[in-house]
Amino acid sequence: MINTSMKVSNLIFIDTWAWLALANRKDTYHESVKKYYFKIRKEKYWLITSDYVLDEVITALFINVAFDRAAKFVESLFTMIKDGQLELEKITDKRFKEAWPLRKKYADKPDISFTDLTTFVIMQKRRISRVLTGDSHFEKVNLGFEVLPK
Repeated sequence: MINTSMKVSNLIFIDTWAWLALANRKDTYHESVKKYYFKIRKEKYWLITSDYVLDEVITALFINVAFDRAAKFVESLFTMIKDGQLELEKITDKRFKEAWPLRKKYADKPDISFTDLTTFVIMQKRRISRVLTGDSHFEKVNLGFEVLPK
């Protein structure tokens, strides 16, 4: 269930980087991301991610984390979505087409993934300024995104 009463300032997009750091205890950023993640959950921020981000997370987790741990983490995300604790934005044909011009706009930044470009579209359309990520692309595009944690 989508919480439509949530203020725009309370929205945080959770990027692939954050989910992977949270899931992998061996990740350099695991503890700092875990601490920040539980802080924003406690403070009742509305968490949003996308199906493209989940695709990246699922693929990377099963490569880098033990199967049982990866499966448990992914299933916990599905449960959060089902229980309305995490909003899953879908990349529709329209959003896909809106992301394509960004690929051309940022031709000087070929390392920005298409998934990140679709995330930029979601964040702009939903007026989400905060993103939980360690990915510097969110700052390099100068779209006003605030990268967390600081």
